[in-house]
Amino acid sequence: MTDRRSGNERREVERYKVTVDIEWENHAGRYPGTLSDISERGCFVLAAGDFADGERVFVYIPLPEGGELRLAGEITNHVFEIGFATTFIDVSGSDLDTLRGLIDKLKGNIENP
Repeated sequence: MTDRRSGNERREVERYKVTVDIEWENHAGRYPGTLSDISERGCFVLAAGDFADGERVFVYIPLPEGGELRLAGEITNHVFEIGFATTFIDVSGSDLDTLRGLIDKLKGNIENP
């Protein structure tokens, strides 16, 4: 079996490995999860739950100064009982600035794969 993650990098922006406890929400409710990687365009959420490719979700990322960043996304792929990859959609300029600032703050605790 071929590892689907091997080969040429498909992403256009840098992504970073992280371990951040978050919450995510879909049509069925709001649930806990863990970010395992993040970029300006999307993330991977480790989570169990009922989700499907193409589904719209919201990811709630806690901010160091308090509060949370709510980002809408579309699931691009998922692995049953492991989690899902999402591409952020409809991100406002201010939310993108907040996300960039959050990634910059996390860089001391993350590694570039």
